Amino acid sequence: MSLTSLKLKPQASGNRGTPPPRTPAQRKATLGLDRGGWFLLLPALIPILILSVGPLLYGVSLAFTDSQSGRTNPTQFIGLDNFADLGNDSLFWDSFRIGIIWAVCVTALQLLLALGLALLLNQNLRFRWLARTLALVPWAMPEVVVGIMWRLVYHQDAGILNATLKDLGFISENVDWLGSFSLALPAVIVVGIWAGMPQTTVVLLAGLQNVPGELRESAALDGAGIWRRFTAVTWPAIKPVIVAITALNFIWNFNSFGLVYVLTQGGPGGETRLPMLFAYEEAFKYGQFGYAAAMGLAMIAVIAVFLTMFLRKRLKEEAA
Repeated sequence: MSLTSLKLKPQASGNRGTPPPRTPAQRKATLGLDRGGWFLLLPALIPILILSVGPLLYGVSLAFTDSQSGRTNPTQFIGLDNFADLGNDSLFWDSFRIGIIWAVCVTALQLLLALGLALLLNQNLRFRWLARTLALVPWAMPEVVVGIMWRLVYHQDAGILNATLKDLGFISENVDWLGSFSLALPAVIVVGIWAGMPQTTVVLLAGLQNVPGELRESAALDGAGIWRRFTAVTWPAIKPVIVAITALNFIWNFNSFGLVYVLTQGGPGGETRLPMLFAYEEAFKYGQFGYAAAMGLAMIAVIAVFLTMFLRKRLKEEAA
C-alpha cells in the first residue's frame, strides 16, 4: 500500500486536537472584549500609576543623580557613585544590621506567639468571640498611638513597667528601657511583636479553620497525641499560609518606620536606627535625596534576594 493511498480518518469531536482557527468576526469580538476590560480597569489603574508606579520610578531615577535640597545647580546624572559611597558607609551597614536583627526577631517571635494564640482561639472555648475581638485591638491602633502608649509604659520614672517590677522585687532602681544601649533594641522588638501579632493571628486562624476536622479525629482515633496531630495533620495543612504570612511580615517589619521613630527616633546612639529611618534622615534631615534613594534601592535589592532564596527553599520542600 502506497503512502498516497492512506487517508487520515476525521478526528472525533470529543478528542483533543488543534482548535479550529477563529473567524475574523470572532477575533474582532474578542478584541472588543479585551478593550472593554481595559477600559473598565482604567479607574483603578490610573491612581495606581500616578500614586505608586510614578513615584517609584522617580525614586529609582533619583538614585543615579546628585539630587540635594537647597542647591541652585541643576541635578546631574552621576551613575553608580551613590552606590559606591553606600558601600563604604559604615553607618548605613550598621543600620542594615540592626534592621535585619529587628526584622528576623520580630517576624519569628510574631509567628510563634501568633500560632499559639491561633491554636487557642480555634478551640471551642467559652467567650471565644470576645477573645478573638480583643486579640485584634493592637491591630486597630495606629502606629503613632502604639508608640506613644509604649513610651509611657517604658517611662523611666512614671512608667507602669518599672513600677510593677519594683513592686514584685525584680528591680531596685528604675530602668531606662529606651535610653539604654543594651535594652533599647530588645524593648522596641517587644513593641513590634505586640503591634503586629494580631494580623498574623487572624491569617493563621483562617488557615486553621480550613483544616478538615475529620483528619484530626482520625489521627486521634489512631492514637496520635496532640503534638503528633499537630505535626502530621495541622502543620502540613497550614504550611502554605505560614510561608506567605512570614514573607509578608518580613517585608513589613524590615520596612518599619513610624513605630520606631515615635519610640526612640533611632536612639540611643543609633542603636535602634532602622534602615528606613536612616534613609529618612538622609533625605529630609540632611537633604541628600539622591543618596537616600540609593539606600532605598539597595535595600529593595537585598530584601528581594533574601525573599527569593526563602521562597525557593520553601517551594522545593513543598515539591518534595
